[in-house]
Amino acid sequence: MVDLSEAIAALPDRSLLVLDDDAPLRTRLGRALESRGFEPVLVGSVAEAVAAVKAHPPAFAVLDLRLDDGNGLQVVQSIQAARPDAKVVMLTGYGNIATAVAAVKAGAIDYLAKPADADDVARALLSTNESGTAPPENPMSADRVRWEHIQRVYELCGHNVSETARRLNMHRRTLQRILSKRAPR
Repeated sequence: MVDLSEAIAALPDRSLLVLDDDAPLRTRLGRALESRGFEPVLVGSVAEAVAAVKAHPPAFAVLDLRLDDGNGLQVVQSIQAARPDAKVVMLTGYGNIATAVAAVKAGAIDYLAKPADADDVARALLSTNESGTAPPENPMSADRVRWEHIQRVYELCGHNVSETARRLNMHRRTLQRILSKRAPR
């Protein structure tokens, strides 16, 4: 594959919207993608993102799924309405199949788990439907994916251990032991 910076430099429009409510992550990702040749606009909320899309619809977007004032799927719809050819990549710390399907149905071309490497994000933005996206260099371990899923269900159940255990079809004490441990790498 061609060098990422060269491929990005060859693009006629390198405008990029980066939406994440985690300011340090947003700034780091924005700088990393800017150093690769994109022209990012950094925003921290759905309202700011929708305003930025109305002012100047971007050719590319990297959106966080879960935000304080809504979710990134709302912004995908705004981008698709303003610029149907835009390429959108969704980022989330709570990866699951249902949200990935919803993101793709809304118009995203890829779905990456946080923390995503800037090169992985750039590759996803530059990928074509025919070529597909290359697998990430450092994917999450199976233990980490399991832990993320348990945490997500636990959060959706309002931090109710008994309800979470029932929905996951596991013993409550087993779930309590898992929740008391640190996240696997």
